[in-house]
Amino acid sequence: MKKLILLLLFFPYISSFAQSHSKVWNPDLGNGTYKNPILYADYSDPDVIAVGKDYYLTASSFNCIPGLPILHSRDLVNWEIIGHAIQELEPKEVFNQPQHGKGVWAPAIRYHNGTFYIYWGDPDYGIFMVKTNNPAGNWDKPICVLPGKGMIDTCPLWDDDGRCYLVNGWAGSRIGFNSVLTVRELSADGTKVIGKPCIVFDGGAQNHTTEGPKFYKRNGWYWILCPAGGVEQGWQLAMRSKNVYGPYEYKKVMAQGKSSVNGPHQGALVHTSEGEDWFLHFNDKKAYGRVVFLQPVTWKDNWPIMGKMPKSGYCGEPLLTFRKPKSSSSVKMNPQEDDEFSATELGQQWQWQANYQQMFGMPMNNGCLRLYTWDIGKDFKSLWDVPNLLLQKLPAPSFTATTKIRFAAKEDHQYGGIVMMGMDYQALVVNREENKFRLQIHSCKNADGKGIESSLDITDLLPTTEDTIPYSPAIYLDIYLQMKVKDGKCQFAYSLNGKKFKDAGPLFTMQKGKWIGAKMGYVSESSFRKGNRGWIDADWFRVNP
Repeated sequence: MKKLILLLLFFPYISSFAQSHSKVWNPDLGNGTYKNPILYADYSDPDVIAVGKDYYLTASSFNCIPGLPILHSRDLVNWEIIGHAIQELEPKEVFNQPQHGKGVWAPAIRYHNGTFYIYWGDPDYGIFMVKTNNPAGNWDKPICVLPGKGMIDTCPLWDDDGRCYLVNGWAGSRIGFNSVLTVRELSADGTKVIGKPCIVFDGGAQNHTTEGPKFYKRNGWYWILCPAGGVEQGWQLAMRSKNVYGPYEYKKVMAQGKSSVNGPHQGALVHTSEGEDWFLHFNDKKAYGRVVFLQPVTWKDNWPIMGKMPKSGYCGEPLLTFRKPKSSSSVKMNPQEDDEFSATELGQQWQWQANYQQMFGMPMNNGCLRLYTWDIGKDFKSLWDVPNLLLQKLPAPSFTATTKIRFAAKEDHQYGGIVMMGMDYQALVVNREENKFRLQIHSCKNADGKGIESSLDITDLLPTTEDTIPYSPAIYLDIYLQMKVKDGKCQFAYSLNGKKFKDAGPLFTMQKGKWIGAKMGYVSESSFRKGNRGWIDADWFRVNP
């Protein structure tokens, strides 16, 4: 109890730091209502818990590092990123290079006896867990609860008697079957398996691709909530039983219906301190990723109907607007987008494409972020295989992202700039060619397959300044680079004074990554390094309408 009191005293501090108010997407309409999605960003497979008046969200992060983002809210509508639960993925020899679509799948966050837990399945290595007493601080090193292949979408449940159970789905791509849910018992501390697995639900032909289960107990009933039918055309199921191992009866409790929200997919049931129930789920927006919706939950005959109440039956439909959850909070905030690089740590919105290495770069004490050029090697095909891309999620359907950089090149063929990354990508870079810079568009189609990067010259630019030192001198270019995004298209532009921008290259159709949306950020590479690395010094990164 003492630990819980200390945590609750700490939570008000969490909700007051690093607040950010987006200029491009605001779900809080300011009149007691909200619009969906509440997060127009790729927080795939979201899970949420309520601890007192505070809410904590985590989501799939796959190969992106830091992973397992932790978001905090006081009203389920306004969110900020407060940290990450993992700083690297293991085995390091694997995840030090990009492993697109692998790593952290569909986590579940829970709070039990003063401790926060997150469980997830890595389809190649097993079931993992991390824990902490402070969700905004450091999390313990991950524990492998159960090694093995194919186990995904894990969620624990601590029962009234202290026993712990785990439900999970299965990845057909790894093990050869899916659409079934399994329950097994864990040790009371949740660190190891002590029971045998039991299939408690088989989706079969009626509910194919049953996955993403979440485990709850309410008024003596065990509940499993999960999607079925696939990401783009699926629906939500609710299952209940008086026995943790079933048998479970089930009903369809939300589907697209006549709404515009196709395939309302997996998410989280939240019971608030105000006595209300809400459901957060994702909706696939293709290049923008899997964005997060909030739906009211109404109970009918002890079944949770999500979204708009049907005239008959139990299957709701997603709502695009509704009243906000009851809350004493009036703070408006959104996950961070801008970064002035004035802190000694990166903003919480940034992730690397693989485990971080110091050679990628680091913040400076002069208000800049330094990103060193990475040796891409003679076998380079595309940026898909490069670990040092620094990227963040797209925040809205339309926006303009602008950065001011100084690029320092020590040798020819060192280049840096900005990128819109996905299975197809396009980048706007400055590349040193002898004693000048060449502005180029680098692009690749089917980067996840056999695609090979190509380049398009835009214009030549003279250095802003040059070193006078005799040892390894650099030439420098000060430049503003920009991405203008609208309706799934991206137009790159540049400026030498930050006022007048000129379009560079063709309009680019954005593409999602492997299980994630497209991401934007920085690229800093070197084709044939012989001596010292070059670098980008990024002054700021800003997102505006």
